[in-house]
Amino acid sequence: MDLLLWITVGFIVFGFVVLVSMKKSMERKVALIIENKESMESKQISPKPVVWWIVGATVWGLVSMFLIVRSFSVYM
Repeated sequence: MDLLLWITVGFIVFGFVVLVSMKKSMERKVALIIENKESMESKQISPKPVVWWIVGATVWGLVSMFLIVRSFSVYM
């Protein structure tokens, strides 16, 4: 197999494992933020990690799609 295929499969599998492993903690943070809306003004609970997790998941998805399309164009 070619290096591009290994990079594509490794990136997708590794990224998926990381996203799934972080999913539960992000769900808890979102529930905590929703539960304590009043304390958001005092900056005790920050929504930034959740936002960055969503941004990372989106970037991972876009890069994965690019790598898959690139792999099809190379191997076809």
